[in-house]
Amino acid sequence: MNILKILDKLSDDKFFTAEASRLDTITNITNFGKKAAVAAIPLGLGALMTTPVKGGTTKAESSFAFKSTLTDALQLALVLEYLEDEYYRMGLGTSGLIPNADRTVFMQISKHETAHVAFLKSALTSLGQTPGAKPTFDFTAKGNFSPFTDYNQFLILAQAFEDTGVRAYKGQAGNVMSNKDVLTAALQIHSVEARHASQVRRMRANKGWIELANGGNMPSATNPVYAGEQNTNQAGFNTATAFGAEAGSASYDEPMSGSDAQTIASLFIA
Repeated sequence: MNILKILDKLSDDKFFTAEASRLDTITNITNFGKKAAVAAIPLGLGALMTTPVKGGTTKAESSFAFKSTLTDALQLALVLEYLEDEYYRMGLGTSGLIPNADRTVFMQISKHETAHVAFLKSALTSLGQTPGAKPTFDFTAKGNFSPFTDYNQFLILAQAFEDTGVRAYKGQAGNVMSNKDVLTAALQIHSVEARHASQVRRMRANKGWIELANGGNMPSATNPVYAGEQNTNQAGFNTATAFGAEAGSASYDEPMSGSDAQTIASLFIA
């Protein structure tokens, strides 16, 4: 089964709704996890991992660093998806926090994040890696935020998490290029995260995109999320000259390094 079809299935609302019993849902996830484990392995990878080559080494040994880069990128993505998944679950589970008019939006986003977690865990398992355990999160960042008692702060962190996710996925694209299926799925997740970010930004009366390094009415504590977004030089072309700095920078979203993404996520890990 094509891994993209699996991801589409995991994103199907009916897959997670009351139309199926809890047992059926668990069974479906388990079955799809097994299929994802097979689909995520590129053709012949199993043989590459076990077939000796001349010189007494195996192809698995010679490609160890390559595989580590791929799986490290997936582990990082999993931490970020764990964070978002848990955040929206807690927000939706907090009585009176999210206005009724906005609940549908966050229920849908939450389903997407759950699907992303399921995919990443299956992809890692298929590559012979144990998915990292979900951390214990502190969404107050040691008392600096109150997202579950103040809806405005809930939206602020939702925007920060989504904007971080968009940039982090882009920053890891080069590290997952060794696996075409994973790369394609990661790009699909990236575009969905971008839609989340745009939606949440508009819910805060911001533009749906980022201009310069300005997150849009965001506290200074979130500045690292937007650092570098002021770049207007793309492949030697100065977009500011043609369109102005704001429009030029907004035309190209900047990638975020893995270390920067880890630093941001670590602020919310207990």
